[in-house]
Amino acid sequence: MAPQTHYCYLFLLSLLTLQWCHFFSANAETGAKLYIVYLGERKHENPEHVTASHHDLLTSLFGSKEDALASIVYSYKHGFSGFAAMLTEEEAEELAESPDVISIQPSRDYEIQTTRSWDFMGLNYMHPTDLLQKSKFGDGVIIGMVDSGIWPESKSFNDDGYGPIPSRWKGVCQVGEAFDANNCSRKIIGARYYTAGIDDNNLKVDYMSPRDYNGHGTFTASIAAGSIVPDVSFHGLAAGVARGGAPRARLAVYKATWGNGRGYGSGNSATVLAAIDDAIHDGVDILSLSLVVEEYSFGALHAVAKGITVVYAAGNVGPIPQTVANGSPWVITVAASTIDRSFPTMITLGNNQSFLVRILICLCQVLQYYYRTCCSQESLNGTDIRRSIVMCFSYSVSPLSDFMMAKNNVLNGGGKGLIFTQFTINEITGQVCNGIICVLVDFDIGSQITNYIVTERQVIVQLTQNSVGNVLSPKVASFSSRGPNRVLPDVLKPDVAAPGVAILAAIRDGYTLGSGTSAACPHVSGVVALLKVLHPDWSPAAVKSALVTTASTTNSYGIPIEAEGIPKKIADPFDFGGGQIDPNRAADPGLVYDIDPREYYKFFNCTTTGKFEFCAQVLEPTYYLNLPAISIPDLKTTATVWRTVTNVGQVDAVYKVFIESPPSVQMVVEPSILVFNATAKKHSFKITFVATHKLQGDYMFGSLTWFDGGAHAVRMPIAVRIVIQDFYTYVS
Repeated sequence: MAPQTHYCYLFLLSLLTLQWCHFFSANAETGAKLYIVYLGERKHENPEHVTASHHDLLTSLFGSKEDALASIVYSYKHGFSGFAAMLTEEEAEELAESPDVISIQPSRDYEIQTTRSWDFMGLNYMHPTDLLQKSKFGDGVIIGMVDSGIWPESKSFNDDGYGPIPSRWKGVCQVGEAFDANNCSRKIIGARYYTAGIDDNNLKVDYMSPRDYNGHGTFTASIAAGSIVPDVSFHGLAAGVARGGAPRARLAVYKATWGNGRGYGSGNSATVLAAIDDAIHDGVDILSLSLVVEEYSFGALHAVAKGITVVYAAGNVGPIPQTVANGSPWVITVAASTIDRSFPTMITLGNNQSFLVRILICLCQVLQYYYRTCCSQESLNGTDIRRSIVMCFSYSVSPLSDFMMAKNNVLNGGGKGLIFTQFTINEITGQVCNGIICVLVDFDIGSQITNYIVTERQVIVQLTQNSVGNVLSPKVASFSSRGPNRVLPDVLKPDVAAPGVAILAAIRDGYTLGSGTSAACPHVSGVVALLKVLHPDWSPAAVKSALVTTASTTNSYGIPIEAEGIPKKIADPFDFGGGQIDPNRAADPGLVYDIDPREYYKFFNCTTTGKFEFCAQVLEPTYYLNLPAISIPDLKTTATVWRTVTNVGQVDAVYKVFIESPPSVQMVVEPSILVFNATAKKHSFKITFVATHKLQGDYMFGSLTWFDGGAHAVRMPIAVRIVIQDFYTYVS
């Protein structure tokens, strides 16, 4: 962390909530740690036989079946073959020599990262669109939530009017502390929990059951599939109807993250893989994981191969480049964006100057107190700030840690309010102020307030709540992690953006406002549920393609979407992939880029990797996969990429290509016209990229769009970097 500099201001690098990572050592005395052993596809149909093979493999290692049974923690036996076991490093190395073992790696800790948002995206339940009506609000779809559990008594999970549980459901309702069989219902149709490898401190404070302790799982589940609940607000803010994107969808809960940690708790590879394995067996249609995963999960790949769409959060460490998480090409990775709602508050000074600013989460009231400066403990030491409103400045690129420090110091000092001056970004929006009033102002208003303070003997500040106002949206949130994909730069990530700032959703028996890609991820999961009902034959790749190629790069006024940061800029594919999701357009995309899941195995060596590795990229760049986006990180002279589109619209259709070439790159598409009919439902086309300048450059952006002259514009985002030298760093 950079050294602090004061001048009565705060200068700190921000550590975003929901973002942390460390390796877990379960038994320091013996040196044993939790390892994940991956064995690939199941060799036996009977899950008991799969588990027996795991025991046999460990018995051959330990020389004792008793030691093998004591070592194994989870046996993955439904969607794929593998297990989690306590091993020393020497034992792991010896096991890696087995010809049956594809990969072995330490279990890693995972990080867990609505009244208006659905209307904002065009899904108004009072005036249902074709998508909501035709999809029957998601009825019949099962969404698996891998998170921190659920609070079943929340009104958002009321099952009034629901029909029987789908007959294909094979899951269970696992009982435990404060959670019995009656807590499952026709809405929450299944619940499981997983504890292996979780830190004891997190387990002690949590419920040993699927019940949600920290609220994160309840929050995300209600966004994805919460039932319709009228007259909801947070202390009068964000009043309206709370509901999920697919309010009639069923929920299957897999509690794999625990405790508080920094933000909302933590899980690990072993628990998440166990949840995915069970979810494949149970019969979910969608897996929603508001988690940050560093490795390329073979569990998610097997789920996709079984037809399950997997949705992940992009992470909350933006606007720094190369921070996007969950970069696998087979999953949907979601960035966070703002919605067109703010909570303006009027600041009135003693000289009658007034400013309309944003208020954070608190119950607003009229206050009249004296101004005090500075927010660090050193600057506040000895200063009586009781019953005062304190103003502080932050010049950090990511000011959240500054804000948290200021809020805590003002609260501990007995202050009644905080005016926080920052660059105008939404990173802080959604934070709880614990009983004091917090408002955000930009540097312009902060300077005007400062000028008033230094010229007046008696400083009077009054804060009064105003009505909800409209703001220019969407914008990519500052905290939302950005591309390029640091592990697979030829897979463009994130895929799309969805609302993730100041989202009202359920927590325990009430509702709260929250922000993060954790909130954006279940927005996409809810939309996927609607698409699944409308298009039950679509593969996960087709669903992803529909979302990416119909996403919007402009707002409702035709203004290009911005990406928040310092400075703000026009958003590019590394900020939001294809753009802001448009559910209604995604329901009728015209064309899709489909992928047979077996294609992924042609690009990733998932059968003979080295020690402690998973699928290594082999043979060809992954931009040869039939993805709905193209990222070429190393264009030297020319590159040729093929794509195949499938017509899912009108049988007879003609599409013409429109090209926006990245600067310094010439793009040629052959053929430039695609004609579809009853016999020609698929067409392939070739894209040739030619570097027009020989230079060592940065990424440039363009697009390729197929138009049918009517409602369909199938847009593919493109990122290209021209290079001279291999292994050229992105930071030039």
